[in-house]
Amino acid sequence: VVEHNPLYTGAELRHMFEDHGAKVAIVWDKIASHITGLPADIRPNHIYSVNMISAMPALMRTALKLPLKSARASREKLTGPAPGTVPWAQLVKSERIDPSHRRPTAHDIALLQYTSGTTGLPKGVMLTHRNLESNGRMGEAWINPGDDEVIYSVLPLFHAYGMTLGVTIASLCRARLVLFPTVDMDLILKAMKKTRPTILPAVPPVYRRLMDEAKKRGVSLEGIRYAVSGAMNLPPELVAEWEEASGGFMVEGYGLTECAPLVSCNPLNDTRRAGFIGVPFPSTDIRVVDPETGEDVPDGEEGELWVKGPQRFAGYWKREDETAKTITPEGWLRTGDIVRLDEDYFIQIVDRIKEVIITGGFNVSPTEVEVALKQHDMVADAAVVGIPLPAGGEMVVAAVVPAPGRVVQEHTLREHCYSKVTRYKVPRRIVVVDDLPRSMLGKVLRRKVREQLIASGEFDQ
Repeated sequence: VVEHNPLYTGAELRHMFEDHGAKVAIVWDKIASHITGLPADIRPNHIYSVNMISAMPALMRTALKLPLKSARASREKLTGPAPGTVPWAQLVKSERIDPSHRRPTAHDIALLQYTSGTTGLPKGVMLTHRNLESNGRMGEAWINPGDDEVIYSVLPLFHAYGMTLGVTIASLCRARLVLFPTVDMDLILKAMKKTRPTILPAVPPVYRRLMDEAKKRGVSLEGIRYAVSGAMNLPPELVAEWEEASGGFMVEGYGLTECAPLVSCNPLNDTRRAGFIGVPFPSTDIRVVDPETGEDVPDGEEGELWVKGPQRFAGYWKREDETAKTITPEGWLRTGDIVRLDEDYFIQIVDRIKEVIITGGFNVSPTEVEVALKQHDMVADAAVVGIPLPAGGEMVVAAVVPAPGRVVQEHTLREHCYSKVTRYKVPRRIVVVDDLPRSMLGKVLRRKVREQLIASGEFDQ
């Protein structure tokens, strides 16, 4: 399986389809043209489109005031299959697979999950069946589920965090999974009146918005036993407010796509520590090392986090050199994150070696956005960095050098970017500069760019 964000542009999807070479695609009919429009040499042989309206239960169509047609043919006539595709309904009429067909083994690839990794364009992370199941079992053991668990899936399932919490762990915990098409506070608070979650995985901005809306509408958050936050730093003040409002625990965890993605988490009890990413999951080993020498640093000192365990990925798809840079000969995964351990071996994130920007829980490759910016003739050069936000995560900001004789128009440049990359990757601010700080070899120093932008005072909150 290869998961894709349905909001990706055609250009973004083209790179990935060129890379993985999928022969079959199952797509939302509204964006099927992105796939049918791919060049013939990379377009899948079989493209099946799913019509979300005809797939809805009758009661949901009624609630949304959509036309009701009992016959499948009438529904398809009403909505029409996407041109150049075969309707999903036709695919599911196929005969069952032959029982003698070869079954996957634990070490076969189950999923290619694309990630920005540490640098460059998205890479396919090869996750095996063992990776996914072991990581799910770790989460199950951590939660120690009861018979009445209800998990709200507000995170997209094409994201490693949303997939593991919303599919693997939810299944292993035998939980009721409540799916949301988007982070819609109206839908979430309405659902709470019927089925209250016991476990709510999300990112800090979602918790903040939910608390504010619940307070405004007089909706209680009590009964949410565990709020499991990830993908960006969790402010300690948010933890205190949430736990007071819900009566449950809010904990921060840590992971990366290359670990399917869970690595560590705070205990779901009074021993959790705000500002820390917890302790390693079961069967997960860690080291804190000097990134230059690979030697372990003394306890309490800063170093790069290395991870080893059954959830560690098999490598990057068709990128042996990148894999060798990330996995040591002894099997340790170099995370690129600088951490320190306290006296009880709780892990605290200090900084990142890698320059990937984390916004809204998603990874943004600066290189990808810079390429899009420099494709416009008003731009001579550009550097894209993440500016920290008080609520957690980062804002995507671009420092742009105008082309000779041109004036950079921020609105025009952002509209140009919308046609090249997904909306969350488009810089929220574009700052015009005369030049960019560079190394002796002429390489733009993004860290210096970031420092200069923060020092300018333009982003003071």
